[in-house]
Amino acid sequence: MTQSATQHARETQQDDVTQILTFSLNNEEYGVDILCVNTIREWTPVTTLPDMPSYIRGVFNLRGNIVPVIDLRERLSMPLRDHDPTTVVILLNVIHLGTELVIGIVVDSVSDTYTIKPQDIKKNPKIGAHAHVGYLMGLVELGEELILLLDISKILSDAHFAQVSDLNQD
Repeated sequence: MTQSATQHARETQQDDVTQILTFSLNNEEYGVDILCVNTIREWTPVTTLPDMPSYIRGVFNLRGNIVPVIDLRERLSMPLRDHDPTTVVILLNVIHLGTELVIGIVVDSVSDTYTIKPQDIKKNPKIGAHAHVGYLMGLVELGEELILLLDISKILSDAHFAQVSDLNQD
């Protein structure tokens, strides 16, 4: 069995640091593990698909692969806004139930990259039974900024991951 490039990169990365890519969403800073980032593209219209959740904006073809595009604002129940020149799609490599997928997330803008130590990541705050923060890995303070770290494997439900996984196999 061959090992994916993402898995190999994770295993060879130093144990004491993690690099994150940060981006802006609704005037808040979020971050993802940079090893999951495939590429960053400017926003372009996508092909919509019937019977998908509204936050899955559609798909586009990337070198023969069908890539689903998720509007992260809508997925996280934030106010929607028109796309502008800073709007980008971050393509992420996600492993779900042993299958590696590429998904795109629409964000307001890309901010920066940072190197952090695992001990700097704070656990999710306890904010009540009705708040859903299962998509967060934790929080990290960088100067005056508080970065919300996303767990990209939890952006979609298992059923929605199955739907978008099926798109790549047709």
